[in-house]
Amino acid sequence: MTDRNVVLTEARLPECSGPDREGFPWCLPVVRRTRALAFDAPVTVWVGENGSGKSTLLESLALAADVPAAGSADLRVDASLAHLHAFADAWRLRWTARTRRGLFLRAEDYFGFVQRLRSDQRDLRAAARAAAASAGDHEGEGRRRAGPYLGPAMATEARYGGDLDERSHGESFLAFFRGRLTGPGLYLLDEPEAALSPLRQLALVNLVLEAVGRGAQFVIATHAPILMAMPRAAIWCLDADGLHPTDFDAIEGVRTMRAFLADPASFLRHL
Repeated sequence: MTDRNVVLTEARLPECSGPDREGFPWCLPVVRRTRALAFDAPVTVWVGENGSGKSTLLESLALAADVPAAGSADLRVDASLAHLHAFADAWRLRWTARTRRGLFLRAEDYFGFVQRLRSDQRDLRAAARAAAASAGDHEGEGRRRAGPYLGPAMATEARYGGDLDERSHGESFLAFFRGRLTGPGLYLLDEPEAALSPLRQLALVNLVLEAVGRGAQFVIATHAPILMAMPRAAIWCLDADGLHPTDFDAIEGVRTMRAFLADPASFLRHL
Protein backbone atom coordinates (compact mmCIF):
# COMPACT_ATOMS: atom_id res chain seq x y z
CA MET A 1 0.00 0.00 0.00
CA THR A 2 1.37 3.41 -1.00
CA ASP A 3 2.07 5.83 1.83
CA ARG A 4 -0.38 8.74 1.75
CA ASN A 5 2.55 11.20 1.49
CA VAL A 6 3.95 9.60 -1.66
CA VAL A 7 2.48 11.53 -4.58
CA LEU A 8 5.36 10.75 -6.96
CA THR A 9 5.73 6.96 -7.11
CA GLU A 10 8.05 6.34 -10.06
CA ALA A 11 10.22 8.07 -12.64
CA ARG A 12 10.99 6.05 -15.77
CA LEU A 13 14.22 7.03 -17.48
CA PRO A 14 14.62 7.00 -21.28
CA GLU A 15 16.65 4.45 -23.20
CA CYS A 16 20.20 5.59 -23.87
CA SER A 17 20.59 4.29 -27.43
CA GLY A 18 20.56 6.66 -30.41
CA PRO A 19 22.85 9.29 -31.95
CA ASP A 20 21.19 12.08 -29.94
CA ARG A 21 21.80 10.25 -26.67
CA GLU A 22 25.55 10.37 -26.33
CA GLY A 23 27.77 12.34 -24.00
CA PHE A 24 26.67 13.77 -20.67
CA PRO A 25 24.34 12.88 -18.94
CA TRP A 26 23.59 9.82 -21.10
CA CYS A 27 27.06 8.42 -20.43
CA LEU A 28 26.63 8.20 -16.65
CA PRO A 29 26.55 4.57 -15.40
CA VAL A 30 23.47 5.28 -13.29
CA VAL A 31 21.65 6.55 -16.39
CA ARG A 32 22.73 3.65 -18.60
CA ARG A 33 21.92 0.99 -16.01
CA THR A 34 18.73 2.35 -14.47
CA ARG A 35 15.35 2.27 -16.13
CA ALA A 36 13.17 3.42 -13.23
CA LEU A 37 13.51 5.35 -9.99
CA ALA A 38 11.18 4.13 -7.27
CA PHE A 39 9.66 6.37 -4.59
CA ASP A 40 7.77 4.33 -2.01
CA ALA A 41 8.54 6.24 1.19
CA PRO A 42 7.84 9.80 2.38
CA VAL A 43 11.60 10.43 2.37
CA THR A 44 13.90 9.02 -0.31
CA VAL A 45 17.63 9.55 0.26
CA TRP A 46 20.17 9.20 -2.55
CA VAL A 47 23.75 8.51 -1.51
CA GLY A 48 26.91 7.92 -3.49
CA GLU A 49 30.37 9.23 -4.26
CA ASN A 50 31.06 12.52 -6.00
CA GLY A 51 30.40 12.05 -9.70
CA SER A 52 27.92 9.19 -9.23
CA GLY A 53 25.07 11.27 -10.67
CA LYS A 54 23.01 12.26 -7.60
CA SER A 55 22.76 15.93 -8.49
CA THR A 56 22.19 15.21 -12.18
CA LEU A 57 19.25 12.91 -11.40
CA LEU A 58 17.78 15.35 -8.89
CA GLU A 59 18.08 18.31 -11.28
CA SER A 60 16.48 16.25 -14.07
CA LEU A 61 13.68 15.17 -11.74
CA ALA A 62 13.04 18.80 -10.80
CA LEU A 63 12.78 19.72 -14.48
CA ALA A 64 10.52 16.77 -15.27
CA ALA A 65 8.25 17.41 -12.25
CA ASP A 66 8.21 21.19 -12.80
CA VAL A 67 8.44 22.09 -9.12
CA PRO A 68 9.28 25.65 -8.00
CA ALA A 69 12.95 26.50 -7.76
CA ALA A 70 14.46 28.35 -4.82
CA GLY A 71 17.49 29.48 -6.82
CA SER A 72 18.06 32.74 -8.62
CA ALA A 73 16.35 31.62 -11.86
CA ASP A 74 13.38 29.53 -12.94
CA LEU A 75 14.46 26.04 -13.88
CA ARG A 76 13.59 26.31 -17.58
CA VAL A 77 15.61 29.51 -18.00
CA ASP A 78 18.49 28.44 -15.75
CA ALA A 79 21.48 28.19 -18.11
CA SER A 80 23.23 25.72 -15.80
CA LEU A 81 20.48 23.17 -16.52
CA ALA A 82 20.21 23.66 -20.29
CA HIS A 83 22.21 20.48 -20.99
CA LEU A 84 19.59 18.41 -19.11
CA HIS A 85 16.43 19.55 -20.91
CA ALA A 86 16.33 16.81 -23.57
CA PHE A 87 17.12 14.15 -20.97
CA ALA A 88 14.53 15.38 -18.47
CA ASP A 89 11.86 15.85 -21.14
CA ALA A 90 12.12 12.13 -21.99
CA TRP A 91 11.33 11.03 -18.43
CA ARG A 92 7.92 9.58 -17.61
CA LEU A 93 6.59 10.24 -14.12
CA ARG A 94 3.91 8.26 -12.31
CA TRP A 95 1.84 10.06 -9.67
CA THR A 96 -0.88 9.20 -7.21
CA ALA A 97 -1.85 12.88 -7.39
CA ARG A 98 -0.09 15.34 -9.70
CA THR A 99 1.37 18.29 -7.82
CA ARG A 100 3.52 21.30 -8.58
CA ARG A 101 3.65 22.32 -4.94
CA GLY A 102 6.95 21.94 -3.17
CA LEU A 103 10.51 23.10 -3.72
CA PHE A 104 13.76 22.37 -5.54
CA LEU A 105 16.95 23.61 -3.88
CA ARG A 106 20.59 23.16 -4.77
CA ALA A 107 22.92 24.35 -2.03
CA GLU A 108 24.92 26.41 -4.53
CA ASP A 109 21.79 28.35 -5.57
CA TYR A 110 21.03 29.62 -2.11
CA PHE A 111 23.18 32.75 -2.25
CA GLY A 112 21.43 33.82 -5.48
CA PHE A 113 18.06 33.26 -3.85
CA VAL A 114 18.93 35.44 -0.84
CA GLN A 115 20.26 38.22 -3.07
CA ARG A 116 17.12 38.15 -5.21
CA LEU A 117 14.92 38.17 -2.11
CA ARG A 118 16.76 41.17 -0.67
CA SER A 119 16.46 43.03 -3.99
CA ASP A 120 12.72 42.31 -4.14
CA GLN A 121 12.28 43.49 -0.55
CA ARG A 122 14.18 46.69 -1.25
CA ASP A 123 12.06 47.39 -4.34
CA LEU A 124 8.80 46.75 -2.47
CA ARG A 125 9.73 49.09 0.38
CA ALA A 126 10.88 51.80 -2.05
CA ALA A 127 7.57 51.49 -3.92
CA ALA A 128 5.68 51.69 -0.60
CA ARG A 129 7.51 54.92 0.33
CA ALA A 130 6.82 56.42 -3.09
CA ALA A 131 3.13 55.47 -2.92
CA ALA A 132 2.79 56.94 0.58
CA ALA A 133 4.52 60.16 -0.50
CA SER A 134 2.14 60.55 -3.43
CA ALA A 135 -0.71 61.02 -0.94
CA GLY A 136 0.85 64.22 0.43
CA ASP A 137 -0.24 65.06 3.96
CA HIS A 138 -3.10 62.58 4.00
CA GLU A 139 -1.67 59.96 6.34
CA GLY A 140 -4.51 57.47 6.04
CA GLU A 141 -4.48 57.64 2.25
CA GLY A 142 -0.69 57.19 2.31
CA ARG A 143 -1.01 53.97 4.29
CA ARG A 144 -3.70 52.74 1.91
CA ARG A 145 -1.53 53.39 -1.14
CA ALA A 146 1.55 51.82 0.45
CA GLY A 147 -0.32 48.71 1.59
CA PRO A 148 -0.09 46.67 -1.65
CA TYR A 149 3.72 46.97 -1.49
CA LEU A 150 4.35 46.96 2.24
CA GLY A 151 2.09 43.95 2.89
CA PRO A 152 4.10 41.46 0.76
CA ALA A 153 7.38 42.79 2.18
CA MET A 154 6.20 42.26 5.76
CA ALA A 155 4.77 38.83 4.91
CA THR A 156 8.16 37.72 3.53
CA GLU A 157 9.97 38.92 6.65
CA ALA A 158 7.45 37.07 8.82
CA ARG A 159 7.88 33.90 6.76
CA TYR A 160 11.65 33.80 7.28
CA GLY A 161 11.77 35.47 10.69
CA GLY A 162 13.56 38.59 9.41
CA ASP A 163 16.29 39.31 6.88
CA LEU A 164 18.04 36.08 5.82
CA ASP A 165 21.11 38.06 4.75
CA GLU A 166 21.70 39.37 8.28
CA ARG A 167 22.41 35.93 9.79
CA SER A 168 25.23 33.42 9.59
CA HIS A 169 25.11 31.16 6.56
CA GLY A 170 23.95 28.17 8.61
CA GLU A 171 21.33 30.13 10.57
CA SER A 172 20.02 31.62 7.34
CA PHE A 173 19.80 28.18 5.71
CA LEU A 174 17.82 26.79 8.62
CA ALA A 175 15.49 29.82 8.70
CA PHE A 176 14.85 29.31 4.99
CA PHE A 177 13.90 25.66 5.53
CA ARG A 178 11.72 26.60 8.47
CA GLY A 179 9.83 29.04 6.25
CA ARG A 180 9.51 26.79 3.20
CA LEU A 181 9.01 23.20 4.41
CA THR A 182 5.47 24.01 5.39
CA GLY A 183 2.99 21.58 3.87
CA PRO A 184 2.06 19.02 1.24
CA GLY A 185 4.17 18.92 -1.90
CA LEU A 186 7.29 17.43 -3.46
CA TYR A 187 10.54 18.73 -1.99
CA LEU A 188 13.79 18.00 -3.86
CA LEU A 189 16.89 18.96 -1.86
CA ASP A 190 20.45 18.65 -3.16
CA GLU A 191 22.99 18.54 -0.31
CA PRO A 192 20.89 20.67 2.06
CA GLU A 193 23.43 20.02 4.81
CA ALA A 194 26.08 22.14 3.05
CA ALA A 195 25.92 25.09 5.47
CA LEU A 196 24.73 23.25 8.57
CA SER A 197 26.61 22.08 11.65
CA PRO A 198 25.76 18.62 13.00
CA LEU A 199 23.31 20.16 15.51
CA ARG A 200 21.66 22.19 12.76
CA GLN A 201 21.46 19.07 10.60
CA LEU A 202 19.48 17.43 13.38
CA ALA A 203 17.21 20.49 13.41
CA LEU A 204 16.72 20.05 9.64
CA VAL A 205 15.79 16.39 10.18
CA ASN A 206 13.14 17.55 12.64
CA LEU A 207 11.77 20.08 10.11
CA VAL A 208 11.61 17.40 7.41
CA LEU A 209 9.78 14.98 9.70
CA GLU A 210 7.32 17.70 10.74
CA ALA A 211 6.66 18.46 7.06
CA VAL A 212 6.15 14.74 6.39
CA GLY A 213 3.52 14.82 9.11
CA ARG A 214 1.74 17.50 7.08
CA GLY A 215 1.79 15.44 3.89
CA ALA A 216 5.14 16.38 2.31
CA GLN A 217 7.29 14.02 0.24
CA PHE A 218 11.09 14.44 0.01
CA VAL A 219 13.90 13.30 -2.28
CA ILE A 220 17.25 14.27 -0.78
CA ALA A 221 20.75 13.84 -2.24
CA THR A 222 23.27 14.00 0.57
CA HIS A 223 26.67 13.08 1.97
CA ALA A 224 25.52 13.62 5.58
CA PRO A 225 25.10 10.48 7.73
CA ILE A 226 22.71 12.42 10.01
CA LEU A 227 20.29 12.94 7.11
CA MET A 228 20.80 9.36 5.88
CA ALA A 229 19.70 8.06 9.27
CA MET A 230 16.33 9.84 9.08
CA PRO A 231 13.42 7.68 10.31
CA ARG A 232 11.15 6.25 7.57
CA ALA A 233 13.70 7.09 4.87
CA ALA A 234 14.30 4.76 1.93
CA ILE A 235 18.03 4.86 1.08
CA TRP A 236 19.21 4.29 -2.48
CA CYS A 237 22.88 4.09 -3.45
CA LEU A 238 24.22 5.32 -6.80
CA ASP A 239 27.39 3.62 -8.00
CA ALA A 240 28.98 2.01 -11.07
CA ASP A 241 26.27 -0.68 -11.07
CA GLY A 242 23.45 1.86 -11.22
CA LEU A 243 20.93 2.48 -8.46
CA HIS A 244 20.06 0.01 -5.70
CA PRO A 245 18.49 0.08 -2.21
CA THR A 246 20.86 -0.06 0.72
CA ASP A 247 20.91 0.02 4.51
CA PHE A 248 22.38 2.80 6.62
CA ASP A 249 25.09 0.56 8.05
CA ALA A 250 26.19 -0.53 4.57
CA ILE A 251 26.79 2.98 3.22
CA GLU A 252 30.47 3.50 2.44
CA GLY A 253 30.44 7.06 3.73
CA VAL A 254 28.94 5.97 7.04
CA ARG A 255 31.49 3.19 7.48
CA THR A 256 34.35 5.56 6.63
CA MET A 257 33.11 8.19 9.08
CA ARG A 258 32.74 5.65 11.86
CA ALA A 259 36.24 4.32 11.27
CA PHE A 260 37.70 7.83 11.19
CA LEU A 261 35.98 8.91 14.41
CA ALA A 262 37.13 5.74 16.14
CA ASP A 263 40.78 6.40 15.27
CA PRO A 264 41.43 9.68 13.39
CA ALA A 265 45.20 9.51 13.91
CA SER A 266 45.48 6.30 11.87
CA PHE A 267 43.81 8.02 8.93
CA LEU A 268 45.68 11.31 9.16
CA ARG A 269 49.17 9.85 9.50
CA HIS A 270 48.94 8.53 5.94
CA LEU A 271 48.09 11.89 4.36
